[in-house]
Amino acid sequence: MEAGVVAALSDVDLDLRAGQLTVLLGASGSGKSTLLNLLGGLDVPSSGEVRYLGVPLPVRVNDALTEYRRRHVGFVFQFYHLIPGLTARENVALVAEIADAPLTPEQALARVGLSDRLDHFPSQLSGGEQQRVAIARAIVKRPRVLLCDEPTGALDVATGRLVLQVLEEVSRDPATTTAIITHNVAIGSLADQVLHLSSGRIVGREQHESRVPVASIVW
Repeated sequence: MEAGVVAALSDVDLDLRAGQLTVLLGASGSGKSTLLNLLGGLDVPSSGEVRYLGVPLPVRVNDALTEYRRRHVGFVFQFYHLIPGLTARENVALVAEIADAPLTPEQALARVGLSDRLDHFPSQLSGGEQQRVAIARAIVKRPRVLLCDEPTGALDVATGRLVLQVLEEVSRDPATTTAIITHNVAIGSLADQVLHLSSGRIVGREQHESRVPVASIVW
């Protein structure tokens, strides 16, 4: 490695499968967000490759990567990134309009329990409700890959449980591959697979035969 160059990830090898929920655990700086960005086509690796359905993603940022993200990937972030001047329905509709075979915004918001908040603006919603709108926005295009970056990081425990319940339910769709990155070890019990990251490497793997209910998690 060249002097002064820091490898964000090194020797990382993993498989994420449809219908499976994977939790990526690690402290800040462990490489979790970099890995998620690579999986989502937001970044490209300097070596190695990321494959989707057996086909390598392009190694340069180009229209093919944009198409991959637009058609196949849903993102949920710690901060909701909703447009303040649009209602919940309108925020979700922005993504539905560019998807090939989306749910309706009403269907997506119903899946996250917000049928009664369709025409509320973000300022009229609690933090947990805003995060659920963000999840609805991610799932409205029926993504094959759902990537979540610290989705409960800005929420209190009770609200975080609600959000995790929604994500856990979504992840049971047999066509969807779901990954959640977090520093919260307790969230790992929700997963089919847990990967532990440290200093850019996977240092531990766990496979769970069954998922622990969200209500049973001790934070």
